[in-house]
Amino acid sequence: MKAYPPAQVRNVALVGHGGSGKTTLAEAMLLCSGATNRAGKTDDGTAVLDFEPEEHSHHMSTSLGLAALEWRGYKVNVLDCPGYADFVPEALAGLSAADIAIVVVSAVDGVEVQTEVLWKAAAELGIPRLVFLNKLDRERSDFSSALQQVQKAFGAGVAPLELPIGREHDFSGVVDLLTDTAFTYAPGKQTATAGPIPAEIAEREHAEHDAMVEGIVVADDDLTARYLEGEEISPEELAKTLAKGVVSSQVFPVVCGSAASLIGVDRLLDAICDVGPSPHERPPARVHAPGSDEVVEVPADQAGSPLAWVTKTIADPYVGKISLFKVVSGTLRPDAVLYNPRSKAEERLHSLFTLRGKEQLPLTEVAAGDIAAVSKLASTNTGDTLAPRNMPVELHRSAPGWLAELTAPALSIAIRPKSKADEDKLMTALHRLQEEDPALTVRRDDETHQTVLGGTGETHLSIAMERLSRKFGVAVESEELAIPYRETVTATAEAEGKYKKQTGGHGQFGVASLRVEPMERGSGFEFVDNVVGGVIPRQYIPAVQKGAEEALAEGGAFGWPVMDVRVTCFDGKSHPVDSSEMSFKMAGALAVREALAKASPVVLEPLTMLEVTVPDAYQGDVLGDLNSRRGRVQGTEIAGTGESLITALVPSAELVRYAIDLRSLTGGRGRFNARHSHYEVMPSNLWEKVRRERAGGEK
Repeated sequence: MKAYPPAQVRNVALVGHGGSGKTTLAEAMLLCSGATNRAGKTDDGTAVLDFEPEEHSHHMSTSLGLAALEWRGYKVNVLDCPGYADFVPEALAGLSAADIAIVVVSAVDGVEVQTEVLWKAAAELGIPRLVFLNKLDRERSDFSSALQQVQKAFGAGVAPLELPIGREHDFSGVVDLLTDTAFTYAPGKQTATAGPIPAEIAEREHAEHDAMVEGIVVADDDLTARYLEGEEISPEELAKTLAKGVVSSQVFPVVCGSAASLIGVDRLLDAICDVGPSPHERPPARVHAPGSDEVVEVPADQAGSPLAWVTKTIADPYVGKISLFKVVSGTLRPDAVLYNPRSKAEERLHSLFTLRGKEQLPLTEVAAGDIAAVSKLASTNTGDTLAPRNMPVELHRSAPGWLAELTAPALSIAIRPKSKADEDKLMTALHRLQEEDPALTVRRDDETHQTVLGGTGETHLSIAMERLSRKFGVAVESEELAIPYRETVTATAEAEGKYKKQTGGHGQFGVASLRVEPMERGSGFEFVDNVVGGVIPRQYIPAVQKGAEEALAEGGAFGWPVMDVRVTCFDGKSHPVDSSEMSFKMAGALAVREALAKASPVVLEPLTMLEVTVPDAYQGDVLGDLNSRRGRVQGTEIAGTGESLITALVPSAELVRYAIDLRSLTGGRGRFNARHSHYEVMPSNLWEKVRRERAGGEK
């Protein structure tokens, strides 16, 4: 594929709710442009963009896909973004690299929750938007109803640029309101025939045309004056003014069609090229030197200093790591050497190529604003910036906190390898999987000895485990996530620990008398030395303390670490020959264990401070659900237009699957933040149950 200057590049993100037809639309665009000779389908595994086996088996897009095509002298980089809630981070990566978002809305289902989420995300990122009403050839499709939903959901600026010809199975074309021309499609044909407007929609078309013209000319004083004087404004002038409204995110044109029937797809490509912004029409990138607060703007100038931003990493089991990047400035050529300020390493871009699904198309150069890929960058990850060594800068990216909420891990599971061979490869494979999918988190819990995998939802984690097996040959299985309970005491008790052992030579002898008593919640641990008279030599007191601390960490009567206790050593015995640090350490541990059993121990459970943001309509349901989880609501407040913020303290054990339950309860519109708060005594009827479950698991 040849190189294109910034003015001839269009970076397009297809976003919308799952099932709205984004991938089908991308396949239709490839077919119409001649990039492919048939439209692939996700359901039968022939889609160019959904080529991963997990996408075939789950019948959905699970990762960001790129397909470059050429149309009327333009290069269009189509970024196919997943629509399922679990893969929002992939959609946000696509939006971040795009210059315009095509919001795909099913004319059957209307505006759905993920469409709302991604529209808001695009607005916050400053991405211009164009709406494509899809599936107009389906039963129960309704252009007028879907358009009203879009206008109601997204407000001012949403206006039709086309009207459909026919309904449902009789849908056969579109009317262009700019040119007052009808475009009809013969069955199976991907190009239209221009003609007069059908009589049955002529009246509506004229009304919509006049309304559209009035909406466009108000953005230009000269056009407004000419229009009011009765002069007819040419379609070319209207299109130019419309393009200005689109790039400023004040106008959101609505076009229509059917990706499956190829109706309106060529018209959509025309609209992308005619009114969609090029990279140099978008605001300049903002960069800063590492550690500096000074931000500098860098325009998309192909003659500028080379600068690239990595938007996605793909872990290919055969090729290795493939980095998808957008050229922010300058022109990159094969074998260029750039510097990564984060890793402080130089990277050689051996060969440059663009992607069409998994197909690699070689490039001789990549100019500012374009998107391309390179393989085998050893020290570069998603989000990194590549710059000249003498200009080590990073892309300055600031996003609203709620976007971070969308990408934060909402669900965690414990995984274990199925075999010793899998165990040896597990952490390396997880690290490589994280490079491809930064939304995944991995940690090793030293207390529960579990490997904890975090993600945005159940499907996200399930597919991550499938990819571990397929790409890296590591088979894992999930297990119940252990809750880090604690113990404490509610009474004071004393005990004597005696450690006596006789061997052939020196023996072991140490006696320590300890008192265990409760402290205020959150106080931790305190050791008090009240030994008098030298009954325990001073050099052995630290050993007694160490033995006590180790015994508390190993677990009390119920097997969990003990906290919020004071241990006082008040008496003991020693032997001038047989006493040692080891003997007093063992004596301290024995005394603590015995005293704990007599000090009325109780189980402490961790409490989480939960902040839930939900539409007002779901507030009552969410509050009721939190009460059923033994939650204590701390307060509610207005979080924004039509949303409420609920703050509650909830036992952590009740929140293991809260991400899934909240999504179900609110239709996917709720989101939450969670952080550990403190420990509290668990009701006895519950900790007895937990104790039995723990004992059963250990068996």
